[in-house]
Amino acid sequence: MDQKDKDLIDQTVDDTKDDEYEDVCYVCKRRESQAGKMIHMPHNISICNDCMQRTFDSMAGMPGFSGTEGFPGMEGFNLGDLFSGKGSTDGTGPRISFVNMADLQNMQGQTKLKKKKPKEAGDKPLIDIKDIPAPHKIEAKLSEYVVGQEHAKKVMSVAVYNHYKRVASSMDDDGVEIQKSNMLMIGPTGCGKTYIVKTLAKLLDVPLAIADATSLTEAGYIGDDIESILSKLLAAADNDVERAEHGIVFVDEIDKLAKKKNANQRDVSGESVQQGMLKLLEGAEIEVPVGATSKNAMVPMTTIDTTNILFICGGAFPGLEEIIKERLNEHSSVGFIADLKDKYDEEDDIFHYATTEDIRKYGMIPEFIGRLPVMFSLKELSEEMLVRILKEPKNAIIRQYQKLLALDEVDLQFEDDALLLIAKRAKEKGVGARALRSVIEEFMLDIMYEVPKDDNIGKVTITKAYIEGTGGPLIEMRGQKRIHAEPVDMIDN
Repeated sequence: MDQKDKDLIDQTVDDTKDDEYEDVCYVCKRRESQAGKMIHMPHNISICNDCMQRTFDSMAGMPGFSGTEGFPGMEGFNLGDLFSGKGSTDGTGPRISFVNMADLQNMQGQTKLKKKKPKEAGDKPLIDIKDIPAPHKIEAKLSEYVVGQEHAKKVMSVAVYNHYKRVASSMDDDGVEIQKSNMLMIGPTGCGKTYIVKTLAKLLDVPLAIADATSLTEAGYIGDDIESILSKLLAAADNDVERAEHGIVFVDEIDKLAKKKNANQRDVSGESVQQGMLKLLEGAEIEVPVGATSKNAMVPMTTIDTTNILFICGGAFPGLEEIIKERLNEHSSVGFIADLKDKYDEEDDIFHYATTEDIRKYGMIPEFIGRLPVMFSLKELSEEMLVRILKEPKNAIIRQYQKLLALDEVDLQFEDDALLLIAKRAKEKGVGARALRSVIEEFMLDIMYEVPKDDNIGKVTITKAYIEGTGGPLIEMRGQKRIHAEPVDMIDN
């Protein structure tokens, strides 16, 4: 094969790559299919027409420059002519000699992304919003991944069902317009608030943005503006405005926006942020930067209508229990019919008694609460629910470890008494389901380390004695009877 044939093959490979990949603007991160043809610069940098024009417009206002005056080779030049080759004698476009390309050496980044394959006719999400599945079907899909919290799943299924019915239907001639059903979920840490929302968005195949309210501040202060929430949603929708306007926004840690008790300082991350979010929750057209979370002259802007965006707010609301107990015990007094003051101290589901008045006393303003008409609580996880979380979901923790050892052709099993002890220890940590993995990691470390040493091990059974530290797991060799291994044996072998 001569050099000419090799060059032809290399050219064919390059053309194939060009067909599979498209340029991405270095400034606004938009794809070429969205922003239009790119301007190619040295060091593999591509910039879209809008961002380059904004750069020139910004420089035009600098001292000594007026329009394109002062730009060598740019007098009377229109940036759109870059693509037609106008503005120069050789037809290759203007010579932008005033830009120092050496300054761009440290700007190299990912300027190409793989083109998205069009969805085939057979590719359908688990739940298609165009079909508007019934609430019981949504709840059934959620139950495959989320254990317990039956009331929460029921409320969310009905709210989502009504919301997307509202999106799919237009206002009839009778003038009846269906309002949004934004949600406020209350529950202790680790009870599954974020997990339920993630699972719901995955099943519905809609864009989901999860924002943390702790980073939001009033406009003009260091921190994220309210619009940054929609920037994340737009990024999750691949900068598709129409798709983003039908998405879901989950604002976590919403309780951190409560009004501060100390009135001597300006509350830049509390009540003022609540007031700024009112227009988002109600429905308004918001200007959002594309490809960035902050506004500046270099980033193009787009407008998003939040009328059809479903907002779900969640928070642990620490200290709300005392407000609820105080309200419930306000009528306690002496007498035969009086309630005891400690009646609700051992109540596991105290958030079930929460009302909008309790949320207002906690520090949320009435205007904010009024825009979240659907309010519900999640139960604190009991030991029985923790055991179910270990075993029942499709991606249960036990199944994850079983899959890891299955790659080594080892069968991993757990005794029921061992699972109860794991749930009990996780319950004592007080951080909900998040404690399950940390408890399992403590005793699975030696097994994950020692089992791959011996190819004859075929099955490992985790016992209660092994978790307590008084015994070892049951190890079954391939083609032999099982043996009871002591913890010392597992380490010494």
